[in-house]
Amino acid sequence: MAQRVKAEMWDKLHYLFRTYNDRVVHVELHYDFELDAEIIKKFVSNLFEKAPVLHSSFVNNYIRPYWRVNPYKVEDALTIKHISESQVDAEVDAFLMQEVNPGDKTQFRVGIFYYEGKTAFCFVSNHMCFDGGDTKYVIAKLCQSYNEFAETGKMTNDIRVGSRSHKMIYRDLSEEDRKAAKKLIRNPSVKDPHKFPLSESRPDDKSFMARHTLDRDVFKNIKLLAKKNGYTLNDVLMAAYFESVYRLAEFDKSDSLVIAGAIDLRMYIKDMTGVGLTNHTAWMQCRIPHLGKDIFETLKLVSESINGFKQDKFMGMYGLPLLNFGYTLPHAIGELAVKIGYANPHLAMSNIGFIDPVATTICGREPIKGFMSGAVKFKPFVLLSVITYKEDCILGMGVRGNEKDREIVNKFYSIYDECLNEFIEGWKE
Repeated sequence: MAQRVKAEMWDKLHYLFRTYNDRVVHVELHYDFELDAEIIKKFVSNLFEKAPVLHSSFVNNYIRPYWRVNPYKVEDALTIKHISESQVDAEVDAFLMQEVNPGDKTQFRVGIFYYEGKTAFCFVSNHMCFDGGDTKYVIAKLCQSYNEFAETGKMTNDIRVGSRSHKMIYRDLSEEDRKAAKKLIRNPSVKDPHKFPLSESRPDDKSFMARHTLDRDVFKNIKLLAKKNGYTLNDVLMAAYFESVYRLAEFDKSDSLVIAGAIDLRMYIKDMTGVGLTNHTAWMQCRIPHLGKDIFETLKLVSESINGFKQDKFMGMYGLPLLNFGYTLPHAIGELAVKIGYANPHLAMSNIGFIDPVATTICGREPIKGFMSGAVKFKPFVLLSVITYKEDCILGMGVRGNEKDREIVNKFYSIYDECLNEFIEGWKE
């Protein structure tokens, strides 16, 4: 009988998301030298050994779904090509936009593209298996293992293993807080009819990633001025998102609007020992009652909403007991119940944070550029991913759409730039 891995609550929820997005995490790093594919193969083999879910197929059993562990060849998870510099963007985009089907033999894949003495190093993984937080952990482990092997000819297979259950977030709470957290059955999802103004779906829509790098001077000033004026960088980026969507979609300024923001629940886990690769991401529903009379009032409304969540010691934990109960039912019934009660946000932002140049250094050389994003969303849903690498802040929005949609997203980015400049000009006056 084939080995099985238990399907945890987050696995099942992300399987439900198949109607909303492609459930794929995308990563791209570029190095100014050629990486050794044999060392990378060794790491991937070690990773699969420690996390068998990554070479498993999801079995959507109507009673109790599970992961069926597959035999594999490490080559099944690797794409290695020698290309010209003019082909880099097309090859990388094609790799990153591939589907990772839950029924496939592997759920984690690596692309190595050699060009002009450089390497484009890419990763895609099924979000059902782990989220952005553990994606960054895996990348850091890969680079650490590569360096170790390059120096010693050996690779310590010390990838973290353990429980993939969402219940690990309760482990380090006090007994009183643990009991209270497990009673937080209120459904935190919010239905908001406002949508990003993409075009109507068409049969020939294809997945694409629209990226935008903020001007370095603008980004530098925003970080400094936000802190000086008592706001976080995330407050400003979220406020610019609100302002840009109101302007782009021409929403009524008196309308309330909700944008979901990602929360990393690992903040409740003091020691990651015994925690396997999995998802620990929840969402807060940032809501403003109306658009501000100016961009600074909008920022104030956004900050007040976010701070309201931050002051709650159970931030992000609401609804988890309810989800868990739903998924203890026979799966076909539980999924239907969750789908009825869950409102997928039309607008969302995931501030993934920074790609650590030290953690991603290989053989003493940092990446010359990096990018990471969450899933490609299906209309009418959108996710704005934010990543920083050194002096750059890069926005990414994955859309299943067409060239008209690309133009719409690029217009959004232009408005977003205008909003950031308005903050800078206003604060400098």
